[in-house]
Amino acid sequence: KRKHTNSNPRHGPFHQRAPAKILWRTIRGMVPHKTARGAAALDRLKCFEGMPHPYDRKKRMVMPCALKVLRLRPERRFCKLGDLASEFGWKHKDLIKRLEDQRKVKSEAFHKKKVAASRSRADAVKKVKVSAEDQKILEAAGFA
Repeated sequence: KRKHTNSNPRHGPFHQRAPAKILWRTIRGMVPHKTARGAAALDRLKCFEGMPHPYDRKKRMVMPCALKVLRLRPERRFCKLGDLASEFGWKHKDLIKRLEDQRKVKSEAFHKKKVAASRSRADAVKKVKVSAEDQKILEAAGFA
């Protein structure tokens, strides 16, 4: 059932269906958004469904304090925001899943290529022979 005002639904509160918007609204409830500092913090916040272009090439980090296996006891119930949003009326879950699968394939290929390049560079560094006078020049420049 859609939640809205009894008199005029256009007057709100508006219940966004996209997971990024649900997350944004949840964080807004935790931030003093009516102050300049809180408004600036919300302006810096970016929420996306999936992983768009500039961020798919960045190195990702794992935050252990946020892992479900460490935060929730095994018998506790949980839900995923994407599932909740799709049951609430979000229509793009299948599209985002397809795009994320394509991105993961490309990311895997990129990672394999990067690892192979770094391995070949390490092998080349091991094989190279540097003469004594070149070694002195390198040490003087700080590349020993």
